[in-house]
Amino acid sequence: MNQELEDVNKFYNIVVEFFANYSLQIVGAIIIVIIGIIASKYIQKLLLRVLLKNNIDETLSGFISNLIRFLVVAMMVILALGKLGISIAPFIAALGAVSLTAGLALQGSVSNFAAGIILVLTKPFKIGDTITVHDVYGEVEDIKLSYTVLRNEDGEEITIPNKYMIGDVLVNSFSYRVVEGSVGVAYESDVNKAIQTIKEIIAAQEDVSRENEPIVGVEKFNDSSVDIAYRYWAPTKSFFKTQYEINLQVLNALNAADITIPFPQREIRILGDNNVSK
Repeated sequence: MNQELEDVNKFYNIVVEFFANYSLQIVGAIIIVIIGIIASKYIQKLLLRVLLKNNIDETLSGFISNLIRFLVVAMMVILALGKLGISIAPFIAALGAVSLTAGLALQGSVSNFAAGIILVLTKPFKIGDTITVHDVYGEVEDIKLSYTVLRNEDGEEITIPNKYMIGDVLVNSFSYRVVEGSVGVAYESDVNKAIQTIKEIIAAQEDVSRENEPIVGVEKFNDSSVDIAYRYWAPTKSFFKTQYEINLQVLNALNAADITIPFPQREIRILGDNNVSK
């Protein structure tokens, strides 16, 4: 029993001595950390306001302001540790080792993150544009720092890592995609009338872009037909719907105008018996 009381008394004396010697340092360290947290919030809001006022992207502005806030708090914590007489060199070395390990393990994510910052700064496309990258197309729905979200006509959500957006071929057709089609008419048909009919059908379609004029003309001369090609711009969200509707209207209109769409034809000659060797 006496031994236990002596142990408790020693512990009490150690605690009292510690607070007597380091109470001011502890209070000072706590005050430094509190000041750092308050100051970081103020600096974050001020920096975010300045960045947005200068038309910096909202995502990038939020990232920069949060990073600065973290750095301010980290600096104040380092000062607080120094106030307590704790050497920060081991912490810095450990932090460096952890950062190196994390960087190697997450190098793909870091690449996406860096690419996202470049996309935000250069702005090769914006939300609502239609882009094609790596044979994948869709309307841009959201741009994050690590990935970009597309949505196609089928309503599918496509997530593309941002590293594929940088250093590769990227096609931006804005809110439309070009549609290409062709139809063959007989040589004896009125080709000019067929071209004019197709132009009128495309012009009457509400979904077709008015900014880019459709192109209709003779594409090539086949064995049994003259091929008339047509190109126009359709909204990404109704690309196939518009294409199929116009193709059907073209077929019906050409039939109604007595313009023949011929079948492939071949001329076959049968040699007589006198030409057959015996």
